[in-house]
Amino acid sequence: MLSLKKISATGFTYRHFARYRQILTVLFKYGFETILGPFQVEKYLESCFQLVSKKRRDLVSTCTRAERVRMALEELGPTFIKLGQAISMRPDFISIDLIGELAKLQDTVLPCSFSEIQEVIEAEFEKPLAEIFETIERVPIASASIGQVHKARLFDGREAAIKICRPGVEKLVAVDLGIIYHLASLMEKNVEEITFIRPTAIVEEFGRTISRELDYNVEAGHMERFAENFRDDPAIRIPAVYREFTTRRVLTMEFISGIKVSEIEDLDRAGVDKKAVTSRGAEVVLRQIFEHGFFHADPHAGNIFILPDDVIAFLDFGMVGRVDQQSREDFVDLIDTVIRHNVQGATRQLLKITLWDKKPDTRQLEKDVADFISRHLYNSLKDLDLHELVRDLIYLMGRYRLRISPDIFLMMKSLATIEGIARQLDPDFDMIDQAAPFVQQVKMAKLTPHRMAEDLLTFSGELISFLKRVPADMLDISRLIRENKLSLNLDEQSLRRVERNRDKSANRIAVAIITAALVIGSAVVAGARIPPLIHGISLFGLSGLAVAAFLGIWLLMAVITRGRL
Repeated sequence: MLSLKKISATGFTYRHFARYRQILTVLFKYGFETILGPFQVEKYLESCFQLVSKKRRDLVSTCTRAERVRMALEELGPTFIKLGQAISMRPDFISIDLIGELAKLQDTVLPCSFSEIQEVIEAEFEKPLAEIFETIERVPIASASIGQVHKARLFDGREAAIKICRPGVEKLVAVDLGIIYHLASLMEKNVEEITFIRPTAIVEEFGRTISRELDYNVEAGHMERFAENFRDDPAIRIPAVYREFTTRRVLTMEFISGIKVSEIEDLDRAGVDKKAVTSRGAEVVLRQIFEHGFFHADPHAGNIFILPDDVIAFLDFGMVGRVDQQSREDFVDLIDTVIRHNVQGATRQLLKITLWDKKPDTRQLEKDVADFISRHLYNSLKDLDLHELVRDLIYLMGRYRLRISPDIFLMMKSLATIEGIARQLDPDFDMIDQAAPFVQQVKMAKLTPHRMAEDLLTFSGELISFLKRVPADMLDISRLIRENKLSLNLDEQSLRRVERNRDKSANRIAVAIITAALVIGSAVVAGARIPPLIHGISLFGLSGLAVAAFLGIWLLMAVITRGRL
């Protein structure tokens, strides 16, 4: 596992100056010199910049900024392609158009030579290739930035797909991560506008993510977990992992041959029941999310094959998502409030599933949520476009700087992707109707006796822990008071709110005292029969009681309805 904190950013930069220079040159080539401005690196790279200036002018004039970001990342290689994919899952600080463009990142490169692949395999198993596999095809069936896939046959006759890590990619990733971390540190210190997104923390998290992707044992574990989750469903196929031929840099799995779900004409020729496949495939994804909390995070058409008898096979488990029970319940509550047009409830749930540095203006957010609901739920739920709904929801969160966890975003993105594939197979497909039983199941699960007992036990445990901490916390506070170390930070606005609240409390007390005095005084006057009298009752006493009744009702209604006078 790569640890960026152990990397000396300055030393790393000088030891790998050639790569550093290449990265900065590509950034300049695609018109991102404003990023380089605070670092004053132009004087070191002037000759290189001159070489790319014409190409740069053409790119800047013909391509959008988002397109140039994508092209720069693709040119910079595997680390930056993976970084782009990771950033595309962070809608809290990048724009919608950039998310859409990064989704087009092409993680396909020219394959490396078979002799290099052979060296990797033989180094991993410490024996000649001929002793490991009976046959292996020299031409890869797929080639990506981190690894490439070759078809092979084992000595027992089983056909296999072998994913091999490209030689040198781990060293390149380590170099790139050090440089990216260094650049992120400089940006965090020098570019005030992006400090709030904490670039170094994002790079550290990315380092952990790409380290897992470089270890094929992790992907093998994902595949085995998925296979276990669906072991009783014969309509779902997950490639078997051949563990005896799997290492950190080599993943050997069952070879799956089928029709890509996007190849509609081939599916028709094969007599596939597209409606049945659509319903079953959507149900599989919904089960992954709402039952298992462990889902395929990249279910695009190239990763889903249709086999004979309408069996659905999922491939490529390098990217997965996890959502715990509470996150699933919060997401379901958000869906439920949106569908029921409950604006206030939807706003509360949106704030519940997100994080923020400063709480947004709730009233304005409610107005925008109401507008969001009216745009997407003005018609039948069957006509709801999940892709557009997710896009607009992300845009709404971005406006208020609400941060959503990558896994919840991946979940929403996976649902939208599956809906898009399903609509290609069956234009009448209704994802909301398909998801309804799962949503209901999650809601009902909260009301089971076992779950309620669990929640009560958890609450009791947290309450006991809190009560145990109170005496120690009070002692700490009293110690700070004695040592004159306790301070309160109050801004002018906060002090004004305190003053207003104090005045309101004083007004309530004053009205209550006046009301009580009027009741007592009026009762005395009425009892003494002080003239003038009406039907034997003192007019002054009756008037006082009426005023007291009015003030009392006014005070009571103010407290009940608004909590203030």
